Amino acid sequence: MNGNYRLGSLFGIPFYLNASWFLVLLFFSWTYGNGLAAQFPELIGIAPWLLGFVTAILLFSSVLAHELGHSLVAMQQGIEVKSITLFLFGGLASLEEESKTPFGSFAIAIAGPAVSVLLWALLSYGGMQLSLSGPIAAIVGFLATINLFLALFNMIPGLPLDGGNVLKAAVWKITGNRYRGIRIAARAGQVVGGIAIASGILSLSVWNALIGWFLYQNAGRALQSSQLQEELSQYTAADVVIEGEFVIGLNASLRQLANQAIPYQGKVSRFLVVNEQGQLVGAVNLEDLNSVSTMQWPQVSVQDILQPAVLPPVVQSTQSLLDIVTLLDKEKLQTLAVVKESGALVGLLEKAAIRRFLQQGMAAA
Repeated sequence: MNGNYRLGSLFGIPFYLNASWFLVLLFFSWTYGNGLAAQFPELIGIAPWLLGFVTAILLFSSVLAHELGHSLVAMQQGIEVKSITLFLFGGLASLEEESKTPFGSFAIAIAGPAVSVLLWALLSYGGMQLSLSGPIAAIVGFLATINLFLALFNMIPGLPLDGGNVLKAAVWKITGNRYRGIRIAARAGQVVGGIAIASGILSLSVWNALIGWFLYQNAGRALQSSQLQEELSQYTAADVVIEGEFVIGLNASLRQLANQAIPYQGKVSRFLVVNEQGQLVGAVNLEDLNSVSTMQWPQVSVQDILQPAVLPPVVQSTQSLLDIVTLLDKEKLQTLAVVKESGALVGLLEKAAIRRFLQQGMAAA
């Protein structure tokens, strides 16, 4: 992961620190240390800045706990958590997929703020019960306040904030349309980001402007992603794959294979092979034609150079393009074999073909 440094795993989840996190760590340690030095003159030497550093670590531990809240609830739903990363603006839990239900989406979204509220309550109660004083009391009080602020800020109803995901889940539940939920929450996130940018400009606050820019950009990405996903969900593999393309019969000669492959020269490296019933039985690499003399191509059949072990993954022609694109990205594949419910092969579907199909649709629109 570019710019990220892996520290280890938490509950089986890879944990990373982004390079920007170190800048925030140093900046916060210094500024909060200066505040402690001014508030508590009895602190001598480098003690204020050491306490500032410890406070910064505890602060980011709170952010990490917030992200773990999201992650553990997602894992309970069978969703893989790819990583947790701490960076300039806080933390990010990267999930393999979204929840399949509005309630599941709500549960994941609310778990992070719930953890932050719990930490606020524990720190506040612990500070009072232990009758803390001096710098330690100030640090505990500060961490409690920050956790409450973290919960409240994240509940602002706009993506990519947790409140945006709660709003998305609510709209999804009411309308039955997940994509409408994402669109409304993303638009709200852009409004929130725009307000933060404006406030940063008016108040000359670079931090506010940066946070606003981060919110606005990520809300825009969520909007674009939902529009693409919605479009993909409206089509199936049958809408993209060309029947019989890149397909050859088991008993066809190599001459027939070569002739059939001429229009696809440089575009495809192999053909799928079917038997007389149209069932997929294997594949042939076009480069294997070179292992047989061209003089023998009319007499040698495709069956003679068949490679059953190189079959691409198979999908049903009725599967949505969204599921197929997700599979291609997850497994880092470029091609899939498309079959009918009967098992008869339809054709070979390439990732590039989906891209061309979408581009043609956008151009027509």
